[in-house]
Amino acid sequence: MANAKYELLENDTVKSWDGRTLFRIRALVAIAAMGVSVGDLGGYVEAEKNLQVSGDAWVYGNARVSGDARVSGNAQVYGNARVSGNAWVYGNAQVYGNARVYGNARVSGNAWVSGDARVSGNAWVYGDAWVYGNAWVSGDAWVYGNAQVYGNARVSGDAQVSGDASKTPIVVSGLRWNVTITDYQMAIGCQLHGIEEWRDFDDRAILAMDGRPALEFWGKYKAALLAICEGEGRPFPKAEEPVVNTVAA
Repeated sequence: MANAKYELLENDTVKSWDGRTLFRIRALVAIAAMGVSVGDLGGYVEAEKNLQVSGDAWVYGNARVSGDARVSGNAQVYGNARVSGNAWVYGNAQVYGNARVYGNARVSGNAWVSGDARVSGNAWVYGDAWVYGNAWVSGDAWVYGNAQVYGNARVSGDAQVSGDASKTPIVVSGLRWNVTITDYQMAIGCQLHGIEEWRDFDDRAILAMDGRPALEFWGKYKAALLAICEGEGRPFPKAEEPVVNTVAA
Protein backbone atom coordinates (compact mmCIF):
# COMPACT_ATOMS: atom_id res chain seq x y z
CA MET A 1 0.00 0.00 0.00
CA ALA A 2 1.32 3.43 -0.94
CA ASN A 3 2.07 5.67 2.02
CA ALA A 4 -0.29 8.64 1.91
CA LYS A 5 -0.28 8.94 5.71
CA TYR A 6 3.11 10.42 6.51
CA GLU A 7 6.51 11.23 5.05
CA LEU A 8 10.04 10.73 6.34
CA LEU A 9 12.08 13.94 6.70
CA GLU A 10 15.63 13.41 5.51
CA ASN A 11 16.73 16.71 7.05
CA ASP A 12 15.62 15.74 10.57
CA THR A 13 17.30 12.55 11.73
CA VAL A 14 18.67 10.95 14.88
CA LYS A 15 20.75 7.87 15.59
CA SER A 16 19.43 4.91 17.51
CA TRP A 17 21.46 3.26 20.26
CA ASP A 18 22.85 0.79 17.71
CA GLY A 19 23.73 3.38 15.07
CA ARG A 20 20.64 3.22 12.85
CA THR A 21 19.43 6.41 11.21
CA LEU A 22 15.90 7.34 12.17
CA PHE A 23 13.80 9.95 10.38
CA ARG A 24 11.23 12.28 11.84
CA ILE A 25 7.77 11.79 10.37
CA ARG A 26 5.35 14.46 9.16
CA ALA A 27 1.63 13.85 8.68
CA LEU A 28 0.28 14.03 5.14
CA VAL A 29 -3.31 13.56 6.30
CA ALA A 30 -5.25 14.44 9.42
CA ILE A 31 -5.71 11.66 11.98
CA ALA A 32 -8.65 12.95 13.96
CA ALA A 33 -8.61 10.13 16.49
CA MET A 34 -5.08 11.08 17.49
CA GLY A 35 -5.45 14.86 17.26
CA VAL A 36 -2.99 14.97 14.37
CA SER A 37 -3.38 17.61 11.66
CA VAL A 38 -1.86 17.74 8.19
CA GLY A 39 1.74 18.89 8.51
CA ASP A 40 2.15 17.95 12.17
CA LEU A 41 5.53 16.52 13.07
CA GLY A 42 5.69 13.17 14.79
CA GLY A 43 8.44 11.10 16.32
CA TYR A 44 11.17 9.10 14.60
CA VAL A 45 11.09 5.85 12.65
CA GLU A 46 13.77 4.00 10.74
CA ALA A 47 11.50 3.08 7.81
CA GLU A 48 7.86 2.81 6.79
CA LYS A 49 7.76 -0.76 8.09
CA ASN A 50 7.91 0.67 11.61
CA LEU A 51 4.62 2.59 11.48
CA GLN A 52 1.57 1.25 9.69
CA VAL A 53 0.73 3.39 6.66
CA SER A 54 -3.00 2.78 7.19
CA GLY A 55 -5.04 3.04 10.36
CA ASP A 56 -4.63 5.64 13.11
CA ALA A 57 -1.40 4.48 14.75
CA TRP A 58 1.02 7.32 15.41
CA VAL A 59 4.44 8.08 16.90
CA TYR A 60 4.79 11.46 18.62
CA GLY A 61 7.36 13.74 20.17
CA ASN A 62 10.81 12.25 20.64
CA ALA A 63 9.62 8.66 20.59
CA ARG A 64 11.60 6.29 18.37
CA VAL A 65 10.70 3.07 16.58
CA SER A 66 13.47 1.10 14.87
CA GLY A 67 14.68 -2.27 13.67
CA ASP A 68 11.81 -4.56 12.72
CA ALA A 69 9.56 -3.12 15.39
CA ARG A 70 6.01 -2.19 14.40
CA VAL A 71 3.33 0.17 15.59
CA SER A 72 -0.11 -0.44 14.11
CA GLY A 73 -3.86 -0.34 14.62
CA ASN A 74 -4.75 2.56 16.92
CA ALA A 75 -1.58 2.32 18.97
CA GLN A 76 0.35 5.34 20.20
CA VAL A 77 4.02 5.71 21.08
CA TYR A 78 5.06 9.06 22.50
CA GLY A 79 7.21 11.01 24.93
CA ASN A 80 10.73 9.56 24.94
CA ALA A 81 9.58 5.97 24.51
CA ARG A 82 11.59 3.51 22.43
CA VAL A 83 10.26 0.48 20.54
CA SER A 84 12.89 -1.68 18.83
CA GLY A 85 13.99 -5.16 17.80
CA ASN A 86 11.00 -7.25 16.70
CA ALA A 87 8.62 -5.67 19.17
CA TRP A 88 5.04 -4.91 18.20
CA VAL A 89 2.68 -2.33 19.68
CA TYR A 90 -0.86 -2.61 18.33
CA GLY A 91 -4.55 -2.46 19.09
CA ASN A 92 -5.26 0.56 21.31
CA ALA A 93 -2.03 0.16 23.26
CA GLN A 94 0.04 3.10 24.44
CA VAL A 95 3.78 3.22 25.17
CA TYR A 96 5.05 6.51 26.55
CA GLY A 97 7.28 8.33 28.99
CA ASN A 98 10.72 6.73 28.99
CA ALA A 99 9.37 3.24 28.50
CA ARG A 100 11.22 0.68 26.39
CA VAL A 101 9.65 -2.23 24.47
CA TYR A 102 12.08 -4.48 22.63
CA GLY A 103 13.06 -8.02 21.72
CA ASN A 104 9.98 -9.94 20.59
CA ALA A 105 7.73 -8.25 23.11
CA ARG A 106 4.07 -7.45 22.35
CA VAL A 107 1.92 -4.70 23.83
CA SER A 108 -1.68 -4.82 22.66
CA GLY A 109 -5.34 -4.40 23.51
CA ASN A 110 -5.81 -1.40 25.81
CA ALA A 111 -2.54 -1.94 27.64
CA TRP A 112 -0.30 0.92 28.75
CA VAL A 113 3.46 0.82 29.32
CA SER A 114 4.87 4.01 30.77
CA GLY A 115 7.37 5.68 33.07
CA ASP A 116 10.72 3.88 32.99
CA ALA A 117 9.15 0.48 32.48
CA ARG A 118 10.75 -2.20 30.31
CA VAL A 119 9.00 -4.97 28.37
CA SER A 120 11.33 -7.36 26.56
CA GLY A 121 12.05 -10.90 25.46
CA ASN A 122 8.86 -12.71 24.45
CA ALA A 123 6.79 -10.91 27.05
CA TRP A 124 3.23 -9.94 26.28
CA VAL A 125 1.28 -7.11 27.95
CA TYR A 126 -2.33 -6.95 26.85
CA GLY A 127 -5.95 -6.48 27.82
CA ASP A 128 -6.29 -3.52 30.19
CA ALA A 129 -2.95 -4.16 31.88
CA TRP A 130 -0.67 -1.36 32.96
CA VAL A 131 3.11 -1.62 33.45
CA TYR A 132 4.74 1.53 34.81
CA GLY A 133 7.29 3.02 37.16
CA ASN A 134 10.55 1.07 37.04
CA ALA A 135 8.87 -2.28 36.47
CA TRP A 136 10.35 -4.85 34.11
CA VAL A 137 8.45 -7.60 32.31
CA SER A 138 10.65 -10.05 30.44
CA GLY A 139 11.19 -13.63 29.31
CA ASP A 140 7.94 -15.38 28.41
CA ALA A 141 5.94 -13.50 31.02
CA TRP A 142 2.35 -12.38 30.45
CA VAL A 143 0.64 -9.43 32.11
CA TYR A 144 -3.01 -9.13 31.21
CA GLY A 145 -6.56 -8.52 32.36
CA ASN A 146 -6.67 -5.53 34.72
CA ALA A 147 -3.25 -6.25 36.19
CA GLN A 148 -0.92 -3.49 37.27
CA VAL A 149 2.83 -4.01 37.59
CA TYR A 150 4.73 -1.04 38.95
CA GLY A 151 7.42 0.29 41.26
CA ASN A 152 10.58 -1.82 40.99
CA ALA A 153 8.68 -5.03 40.32
CA ARG A 154 10.19 -7.72 38.11
CA VAL A 155 8.01 -10.24 36.24
CA SER A 156 10.01 -12.77 34.25
CA GLY A 157 10.35 -16.36 33.09
CA ASP A 158 6.96 -18.00 32.54
CA ALA A 159 5.21 -15.83 35.10
CA GLN A 160 1.62 -14.72 34.48
CA VAL A 161 0.05 -11.77 36.23
CA SER A 162 -3.62 -11.07 35.66
CA GLY A 163 -6.34 -8.93 37.08
CA ASP A 164 -9.65 -10.64 36.42
CA ALA A 165 -8.41 -13.85 34.82
CA SER A 166 -9.29 -17.08 36.58
CA LYS A 167 -7.58 -19.77 34.53
CA THR A 168 -4.31 -20.36 32.76
CA PRO A 169 -4.48 -19.33 29.09
CA ILE A 170 -4.77 -22.12 26.50
CA VAL A 171 -2.06 -22.06 23.81
CA VAL A 172 -2.50 -23.83 20.48
CA SER A 173 0.70 -23.96 18.43
CA GLY A 174 1.82 -25.64 15.22
CA LEU A 175 -0.76 -23.86 13.05
CA ARG A 176 -0.05 -21.05 10.59
CA TRP A 177 -0.63 -18.67 13.51
CA ASN A 178 -0.33 -19.48 17.18
CA VAL A 179 -3.57 -19.22 19.12
CA THR A 180 -3.90 -18.08 22.74
CA ILE A 181 -7.22 -18.29 24.57
CA THR A 182 -7.67 -16.41 27.84
CA ASP A 183 -10.77 -16.07 30.01
CA TYR A 184 -12.49 -13.64 27.67
CA GLN A 185 -10.28 -13.20 24.62
CA MET A 186 -8.62 -15.17 21.84
CA ALA A 187 -5.46 -14.08 20.05
CA ILE A 188 -4.72 -15.55 16.63
CA GLY A 189 -1.35 -14.26 15.50
CA CYS A 190 -1.50 -10.51 16.12
CA GLN A 191 -5.30 -10.36 16.16
CA LEU A 192 -6.65 -10.12 19.72
CA HIS A 193 -10.44 -9.98 20.13
CA GLY A 194 -13.11 -11.12 22.52
CA ILE A 195 -14.22 -14.73 22.11
CA GLU A 196 -17.75 -13.56 21.42
CA GLU A 197 -16.41 -11.18 18.76
CA TRP A 198 -14.61 -14.07 17.05
CA ARG A 199 -17.83 -16.05 17.09
CA ASP A 200 -19.70 -13.20 15.37
CA PHE A 201 -17.10 -12.11 12.79
CA ASP A 202 -18.31 -12.43 9.21
CA ASP A 203 -16.10 -13.22 6.20
CA ARG A 204 -15.54 -9.55 5.45
CA ALA A 205 -14.17 -8.89 8.93
CA ILE A 206 -11.81 -11.87 8.72
CA LEU A 207 -10.61 -10.85 5.24
CA ALA A 208 -9.75 -7.41 6.58
CA MET A 209 -7.39 -8.96 9.11
CA ASP A 210 -4.97 -10.67 6.74
CA GLY A 211 -6.72 -11.32 3.44
CA ARG A 212 -7.40 -14.73 1.94
CA PRO A 213 -4.99 -16.66 4.22
CA ALA A 214 -6.93 -15.42 7.27
CA LEU A 215 -10.25 -16.42 5.75
CA GLU A 216 -8.97 -19.89 4.86
CA PHE A 217 -7.48 -20.33 8.34
CA TRP A 218 -10.69 -19.29 10.09
CA GLY A 219 -12.81 -21.42 7.81
CA LYS A 220 -10.69 -24.45 8.67
CA TYR A 221 -10.24 -23.96 12.42
CA LYS A 222 -13.18 -21.81 13.58
CA ALA A 223 -15.36 -24.71 14.75
CA ALA A 224 -12.51 -26.43 16.58
CA LEU A 225 -11.26 -23.28 18.31
CA LEU A 226 -14.71 -22.20 19.41
CA ALA A 227 -15.35 -25.74 20.63
CA ILE A 228 -12.23 -25.48 22.81
CA CYS A 229 -13.54 -22.20 24.20
CA GLU A 230 -16.95 -23.70 24.90
CA GLY A 231 -15.50 -26.85 26.40
CA GLU A 232 -13.50 -24.75 28.87
CA GLY A 233 -16.50 -22.55 29.65
CA ARG A 234 -14.93 -19.50 28.05
CA PRO A 235 -15.74 -16.65 27.99
CA PHE A 236 -16.39 -16.85 31.70
CA PRO A 237 -19.08 -14.69 33.30
CA LYS A 238 -17.48 -11.50 34.55
CA ALA A 239 -17.89 -10.40 38.11
CA GLU A 240 -19.48 -6.99 38.58
CA GLU A 241 -16.40 -5.68 40.35
CA PRO A 242 -13.40 -7.82 39.47
CA VAL A 243 -10.46 -7.72 41.81
CA VAL A 244 -7.46 -5.96 40.35
CA ASN A 245 -4.17 -7.71 41.07
CA THR A 246 -1.19 -5.45 41.57
CA VAL A 247 2.48 -6.25 41.71
CA ALA A 248 4.76 -3.71 43.30
CA ALA A 249 8.13 -3.63 44.84
